[in-house]
Amino acid sequence: MRQIAIIATAFHKTHMDTMLEAARSSSKDLGLNIAQEVWVPGCLETPLAVKRLLRLETIDGVVVLGIIERGETKHGMVMGKTVINALIQLQLEHMKPIGIGILGPDILPDQIAPRLKPYAKGAVEALSDMLRLENIGNKPNERQNTERHPK
Repeated sequence: MRQIAIIATAFHKTHMDTMLEAARSSSKDLGLNIAQEVWVPGCLETPLAVKRLLRLETIDGVVVLGIIERGETKHGMVMGKTVINALIQLQLEHMKPIGIGILGPDILPDQIAPRLKPYAKGAVEALSDMLRLENIGNKPNERQNTERHPK
């Protein structure tokens, strides 16, 4: 069974509880074991927490859950671009997948609730898909199966 970690941001704790429950359920359905759950203050703190987890040989991938709401300035847009870029770079550096379930940037308060479960589930599914594709490029002429539920 593949070992994953989930990082949740505490800034929107009530919403994160909903996302975390959806991520737990999806992980179980996909046969992924959650070895660690880590809470960080906000989205800006996620890259460091992810890097620490990806350095562990026992962790195969990480799911990041967070929200970056629309504010009165462009701070959220800058933060979102910075965080997403850092997470992509960490995937490439460590060659381990990260499922990104960050709502926003620039999401409005009334847009949050309906997206919580789908984003969390989608982040876990993306991580699971990439774990199945980890040998891509290692076996020439072998077709990779990208179906979530192989026949």
